[in-house]
Amino acid sequence: MTLAELTQAIRLKVDIDMEVTVAESIAEHALGFFGFSNRIIDNALEPTDRNLFYQLQDYDLLTTESEETTLWDGREWRIHYWKFKADAREFARNAMLNADQKKVEEDPYAGIYDDVPTSLWRERMKDEDEDDDWEEPLF
Repeated sequence: MTLAELTQAIRLKVDIDMEVTVAESIAEHALGFFGFSNRIIDNALEPTDRNLFYQLQDYDLLTTESEETTLWDGREWRIHYWKFKADAREFARNAMLNADQKKVEEDPYAGIYDDVPTSLWRERMKDEDEDDDWEEPLF
């Protein structure tokens, strides 16, 4: 999962109006633990980091798994891991695609008047000032 994908996924899950830099810092912090692995051991997390992972779990991006092993002295030992959900990467990729489409679809006419010279606007405004009925009563 890329930083951009997780950033957009966090924004969609938490708040689409969230500042990109805030979501990106959360995503970067979370991805920093995984490196090139698909899971990390829970013992590697500080309490504040674990809280972040619980939040990401609430947003359906992370999940936990555990395994048991027998120690040399016969005791059972349980190891807990965090990993991205199987569909989290797909959700993140779709979030990126939707964000790209929204950029394109946002307002196709946003820059329609950018190429109109200022002199033309001034010329048109002079003509409208004469016929302006702004001050006339409506009824």
